[in-house]
Amino acid sequence: MSSSSLVHFLRHVSFPPDPHLLPTALKSCPSLLLARTLHAAAVAADLAGDSFVASSLLHAYIRFGATADARAVLDTMPQKKPNVITWNGLVSGLNRSGCARDAALAVARMHAEGFLRPDITGVSCVLSAVGDLGEILVGEQLHGYAVKAGSRLDACVATGLIDMYGKCRRTEEIVRVFNESSHIDVASCNALIAGLSRNSQVSEALRLFKLFREMQAQGIEPNPVTIPCILPAFANVAALMHGRSAHCFSLRKGFFHNIYVGSALVDMYAKCGKVRDARMVFDAIPSRNVVSWNAMIGGYAMHGEAANAVQLFQSMLICKQKPDTVTFTCVLAACSQAGLTEDGRCYFSEMQRDHGITPKMEHYACMVTLLGRAGKLDEAFDLISDMPFKPDGCIWGSLLGSCRVHSNVDLAEVAAEKLFHLEPDNAGSYVLLSNIYASKKMWDGVNRVREMMKDVGLKKEKGCSWIQIKSKVHMLLAGDDSHPMMTAIIEKVKQLNIEMRRLGFAPSTDFVLHDVEEQEKDDILAVHSEKLAVALGLISKPRNITSSNKEPPNLW
Repeated sequence: MSSSSLVHFLRHVSFPPDPHLLPTALKSCPSLLLARTLHAAAVAADLAGDSFVASSLLHAYIRFGATADARAVLDTMPQKKPNVITWNGLVSGLNRSGCARDAALAVARMHAEGFLRPDITGVSCVLSAVGDLGEILVGEQLHGYAVKAGSRLDACVATGLIDMYGKCRRTEEIVRVFNESSHIDVASCNALIAGLSRNSQVSEALRLFKLFREMQAQGIEPNPVTIPCILPAFANVAALMHGRSAHCFSLRKGFFHNIYVGSALVDMYAKCGKVRDARMVFDAIPSRNVVSWNAMIGGYAMHGEAANAVQLFQSMLICKQKPDTVTFTCVLAACSQAGLTEDGRCYFSEMQRDHGITPKMEHYACMVTLLGRAGKLDEAFDLISDMPFKPDGCIWGSLLGSCRVHSNVDLAEVAAEKLFHLEPDNAGSYVLLSNIYASKKMWDGVNRVREMMKDVGLKKEKGCSWIQIKSKVHMLLAGDDSHPMMTAIIEKVKQLNIEMRRLGFAPSTDFVLHDVEEQEKDDILAVHSEKLAVALGLISKPRNITSSNKEPPNLW
C-alpha cells in the first residue's frame, strides 16, 4: 500500500487505530509525512502516551532523521517508560544524523535519570559522537565508565574507544586500547588504521602496510572499510608503492567499485601527484557521490589545474550532483591559484545564491587569497572586515602572505599583529613579516622582529623538503650537510646555477633575511632545501634515462 493510499485509509476507516495497529504501521512506514500522520492519529485516539506506540514513533522519527520530532516524543513519554533499547536507538539515530552533541547529551540525560545505565551499545554509539566533537575529557570519562561496568574488553566498546581517541588525536591511547583488547577483529583493525592515518604518524603509517598484511596472515580479512582507512596514510607520506598495492588488493577482492574505496583511491593518487591516475580511477567509479567529485576536483586544484577543476565542477552540476561546502572550497582554491579573480567572485556568489551554502571560514580564506594574489589587498581587507564572524589565523595568514608577494608593509603589520595575538607560538608569522621588511631593505624592522622572536622563545625552523627515489624517502634540510651525498648535491646545484645564469635566469634575492652582499645572498639561496632535493633527484637518475622518457622524482 502506498503512502497516499494508507493516509486515505486512515482518514476513512470507521474504527480508531489501536496500540497494536499503530506500532505495526509505524514499523513499515515509508515516509516522514506518513509517520507524522500516524502520530496525529495516535494523539487523536489518545494513544500517544502508550509506551509501545511512543517507542515506535521514536524509532520511526530517528529512521527518517527527524531528530526534533524524536526528542519531542521522548520528552512526552511516561516517566520510567523509555527502556535502554529506546535510548540506544535515540543516541544512534542522533549520531547518524550528524547531531553529535545531541547524542552525547542524550546519554548524559539517560545516566542522570538514575533508573537506567548506558549499556555496551549505548557507550559504543556515543563514543563516535564524542570523537566527532573532540571532547577528550568526556571520552576519558566514558572510558572510565566502561572499565567500571566491565565492558572495556567488549569488541564494540574497544573499537569505539580506538575511534574516539583517533578523532581526538591521542595516538598513544589508540595503540594502548588496541593492545589491551582481547578480541581483535576487522572493525578494531580498521579503527586503529584510521586513527594512525588520521594523525599523520609517519613512522606508524609506514608500518600500516605491514599491519595490513598481518591482518590477512591472522585470518582477519580486510573489508571495503579497511581500504579507505589505510589509503590516507600512504597519501600523506607519499608511499605510492603501498597505495598501488592497496589498489591491487581492492581489485582482486572486488572492492574497486565500492564508492568509498574508489573515492579514497582518487584522493590518494591526487595527493601523491598522480593526477592522471586519479582521473582514471574517478572515471571508472560506476556511481559517484559528492565525496568522489570533491576528491577529483580537489586533486586538480591541489596541482594547479584550475581549468580541469572548473570543468569538472560544471560536469558535476550537469550530472545533478549537489555540491557541498568542500566542493566550493576546492573550486575557490583552484581559482585563487590560477588567478581567476572574476570566476572566483562568481562562484562565491553562486554558492550562496544558487545552492544555499553559507560561506565558512575556509571560503573566506580562499577569497582573501584570490584577491590578495591579484594585488587587490584593500578589497581583501574590506572582505575580512565584513565577515560575519571573527577571522582566524588562516585568514590573517593568507593576507600576510599576499602582502609578502606585493611588499605591502602597512597591511602586513596589521595582519602580523593579529597573528601574533591568535598564534603566539607560530614562528612562520614572524618570518613572513621579516621577509617583507627585508624586501624593502628595512633592516631595522628585520632586527626588531628577530628580537620579538627571541623574547617569546621562538626560532625559525629550517626549510625541509622530501624526495622519494625508488622506494626510499630522503629528507633535505636547508643548510644541513649531513646527507651522505651532500658534496655531490652541492656540486650539482652549482652546475645548475651556472647553466641558469647562462640562459638569462637570475635568482631573486629580495627575501634573504640578511643585510649582506649579493654574492653572499646567492650562497644562502644555494642551500635552499628544495634545490637540494631536486639536485639529489637529478644525480640519482640512471645515466641512460633522459627526462623525456622517465617521470621526474616525486617532490614533497
